[in-house]
Amino acid sequence: MTAIRLLLVDDDPLVRAGLSFMMGGADDIEIVGEAADGSEVEALVDRTRPDVVLMDIRMPTVDGLTATERLRGRPEAPQVVVLTTFHADDQVLRALRAGAAGFVLKDTPPAEILAAVRRVAAGDPVLSPSVTRQLMEHAAGSVIDTRRSGARTRMAALNGREREVAVAVGQGRSNAEIAAELFMSVATVKTHVSRVLAKLDLNNRVQIALLTYDAGFLEEDGH
Repeated sequence: MTAIRLLLVDDDPLVRAGLSFMMGGADDIEIVGEAADGSEVEALVDRTRPDVVLMDIRMPTVDGLTATERLRGRPEAPQVVVLTTFHADDQVLRALRAGAAGFVLKDTPPAEILAAVRRVAAGDPVLSPSVTRQLMEHAAGSVIDTRRSGARTRMAALNGREREVAVAVGQGRSNAEIAAELFMSVATVKTHVSRVLAKLDLNNRVQIALLTYDAGFLEEDGH
């Protein structure tokens, strides 16, 4: 088995040491580098080629949000999992919109952080539908009408089947569940998800979920 290459980014040396000790003890994870600020991330990524970056949100010079946006705008970008102290946080939602594959709380049990890194490395987001919805509702507020109009314009690029798949992704369904619900093979679902990502210029399933929410399609489907 090829080890998951992991980069740790946190301005607290004690947090980095704890994460390094915890993550480095796993047979399938290799710590390839550590950074104390977001300003160091791009150069470290170029040098160490990580599969996953575990990124603190709040850092003094370049925060994790900015670092995530910069990383996810690059070709062949590593996956990003953001570290935070609060689960209902505007910055968490902004990081997810920027392309982070999920987030973990700093007080999350070690086994769950390990599981999150493994899931993201395998291409799966690390957010449950309920947590995603809580974040989206937290950030809705006064900007919902403007955001909805823009999201619906973007979603208009999808055909009917692609929209059905996108909404199902937004509802938190797995590929197998979508296949059963829409009477298609798992391979076909994967193809539709890939097309949705390409047409909407998105990075991952979390961003599909956010866009379908913004467009109001989850509400229309009773979710």
